[in-house]
Amino acid sequence: MSSELSRFAVADYERLMRLAALLFVIGVFATIIEAISIRFVLKKPYDWRAALASYGVMAGRIISDLIIPIAIAMPGAVWFYEHHIVDLSQYGIWSYVILFFGLEFVYYWWHRVGHRSRWFWISHSVHHTPNELNMTASFRVGWTQRIMATYVIFTPLVLVGFDPQVVFAMYGFCLGFQFWLHADWIPKLGLLEGVINTPSAHRVHHAANLEYLDSNYGGVLTIYDRIFGTYKPELDEMPVRYGLVTPMYSYNPLRLIFYPFAPLVRDVLSARSVREVIGYMFAPPGWRPDGQGSTTDDMRRRASSNAPADIPPLEPAPGRTPAPAE
Repeated sequence: MSSELSRFAVADYERLMRLAALLFVIGVFATIIEAISIRFVLKKPYDWRAALASYGVMAGRIISDLIIPIAIAMPGAVWFYEHHIVDLSQYGIWSYVILFFGLEFVYYWWHRVGHRSRWFWISHSVHHTPNELNMTASFRVGWTQRIMATYVIFTPLVLVGFDPQVVFAMYGFCLGFQFWLHADWIPKLGLLEGVINTPSAHRVHHAANLEYLDSNYGGVLTIYDRIFGTYKPELDEMPVRYGLVTPMYSYNPLRLIFYPFAPLVRDVLSARSVREVIGYMFAPPGWRPDGQGSTTDDMRRRASSNAPADIPPLEPAPGRTPAPAE
């Protein structure tokens, strides 16, 4: 690794973390301004309790990140870095360009796996629990991703010579960019649509509509969605319904974080073979051995055959009728 990037990794990492904390504080103020504007300027309803729940989730995430080191988050990363096969960090400013596009590629697949594998989804699903989209939704980030080693997919960036601290710093800025994407009031951005991640593209990603599911996984860019066929534009004739396919109505941060674990344990304990255990843990969310589950593919197959998709609401709010599953 070049001495320049080494100094960045060692001397500037703490500075980056302080900057990240400052950006979080700014983000909180931005969400408050957004809430006031939505409620009193745009005259639209705003779920204040959901916003407070999002702040609670983020507070827990900050604590968990302080407690759980990167060595646990990405097991073997230090060893792989010390034995990297090539060193792409030695090209000065171009190293950052390489790292940016490399991280975008890895992030795309990490995010895609986060939706298509239950092991990853149970940590990521909290981010999709809001039933309305505003900037506080960006604060709903799982607490368990580090202890479940879901960041192991970032290891290839370490193998090509980038310090794990630098990788995580770049990943943090990728997430920071996405803060403003969680807005229902920002219109489409013309020629930028389909090139970079925009609020419109991210609205589609947060949609529970069957037609929109499992799309737009990019971080800063959408080029990998275009390349791998997962890009879907927001359609004027198809309003987005936000939240989980099975809506969740809870304002308890602990429940928002941990609600997927009990069903996973029940399913694993009910398994009758090793194949079923692996399927329940790593197949797409909703997988069932008989193929009659509630994965995206299952629901689309039933929809194409006009078969009903009976998915009961997980936790209906008192006096509130949940939207039907699409």
